[in-house]
Amino acid sequence: MLQKTTIVLVHGAFADGASWAPVTLRLLERGHDVLVPPVANRSLSGDAAYIRSVAEQIDGPVLLVGHSYGGAVITVAGVAENVVGLVYVSGYALEEGESLGQLQGGFPDSELAANLVYAPYPVDGGEPGTDVSVKIEAFPSVFAEGVDEDTAKVFAVSQRPLSAFAFGEPAGAAAWREKPAWGVVSAADKTINPDVERFGYKRAGLREVMELDAPHLVMQTHPAELVAFIEAALADLG
Repeated sequence: MLQKTTIVLVHGAFADGASWAPVTLRLLERGHDVLVPPVANRSLSGDAAYIRSVAEQIDGPVLLVGHSYGGAVITVAGVAENVVGLVYVSGYALEEGESLGQLQGGFPDSELAANLVYAPYPVDGGEPGTDVSVKIEAFPSVFAEGVDEDTAKVFAVSQRPLSAFAFGEPAGAAAWREKPAWGVVSAADKTINPDVERFGYKRAGLREVMELDAPHLVMQTHPAELVAFIEAALADLG
């Protein structure tokens, strides 16, 4: 009997595992094995190493699903031997040696750039790092558009910042070169220019790309469509 594939949902910047909640619940209800590990958002290499370690501790095949910055994380972490595929959701499909800033820099700025806050955080034995977060008052319209108003308020004040270092760090690998991959474009995304998503997916030669008239947190607004897409990717793997 074939081993069951575990779906590992990887959240992005300015969010945590709760951003995946509607998709997580539906996948669990449909009998899938699911994990939603926390990502520290401190460095691309460190975050990817952690997600890779999570995958490697799973007994059996793993499908990595990454949202936004989580797409960059699975690009690097996906080289783990038991990772059998990647699903990008409004995500960064980086090339090896490329940073988020470099990929995003080739396209007009999204509304996010004008609504960021920068704050120092302590680093042991070195210069202070810089945390990047979204202005709380702008969060519902820029990052959480389409999400229930009360939920958006909670997400705004509980967001997990992204280290500026992670934004500029080059990807150490591009797992899509060796692993099958699929992608979802959020056509109404105000956080990432949708053309960043389209360009990365086309360059990576993804097996299938689905466009949704959806905002950045498409997991919150279109969970049924995402679950169907993830299940289609699993079926494609055989």
